Amino acid sequence: MTSRVPAPARAVVLAAGRGTRMRRPAPGVPLDDAQRGMADRGLKPLVPFHGHAYLDYVLSALADGGCGEACIVVPRDDDAIRARYAAMDTRRIRLSFATQHEPLGSAHALLAAEAFVGDDEFLVINADNVYPPAAAAALLAVRGNALAGFRRSALVAGGIPPERIAAYALVRADAEGCLAEIVEKPGPDELGRFGDDAMVSMTLWRFTPTILDACRSIAPSTRGEYELPDAVAYAMRELGARFRIVPVDGGVLDLSCREDIPLVAERLRGARVEL
Repeated sequence: MTSRVPAPARAVVLAAGRGTRMRRPAPGVPLDDAQRGMADRGLKPLVPFHGHAYLDYVLSALADGGCGEACIVVPRDDDAIRARYAAMDTRRIRLSFATQHEPLGSAHALLAAEAFVGDDEFLVINADNVYPPAAAAALLAVRGNALAGFRRSALVAGGIPPERIAAYALVRADAEGCLAEIVEKPGPDELGRFGDDAMVSMTLWRFTPTILDACRSIAPSTRGEYELPDAVAYAMRELGARFRIVPVDGGVLDLSCREDIPLVAERLRGARVEL
């Protein structure tokens, strides 16, 4: 008998980003007309690869990990992502949508999906990352708040440039394997202190509904946005929340800018998509 991944098999997919980096020109990067058209619009989730939108691969990997339901958070002016997936007949993963009416950060985007979340625990992922199915399965198998801690060296080996990882959040576990420290956009001193095998947050979280209270309570960052790492820090500091770190040694396929498209195309060649 095949074992079933424990509930909850639900996820919020953050797809409301403005795609600023994807819109930037990249002379010399080989793109076909369809890829260039989506890149010009900043629509990372819909950049096509081998007959599928990039988000198809994200959702298929999520389903491979045991997730059977996802809410895609889209921007207010979205006329493409919702249209594509609302018309799609999916078998393995049920899809719904929520709208982020203003581009005010990842914590603000999560609050847009509050009706979907309800009283259940749930995953949160980025729409521009294809995560290893085993990482999603590992988070679905635990209880309470948790996050995937990706090894920095494995991310570099998987094709993410080291200078880009320097802009991600580093995480450190305490003696019990729970989150003790999270450093967003670490500087050289923090990178040195954490070391080459530091664990990195790639926005693959498991949350209880308590995170929504934290998202409502935080102040905007220096960029004027409400960020998930700040909500996590608030939940730990003010609400007594604990976040287990689930170590992951696999890589993550990241689609941030046009320069990523050739590598992503190569890595997705022959990949199965089943929604």
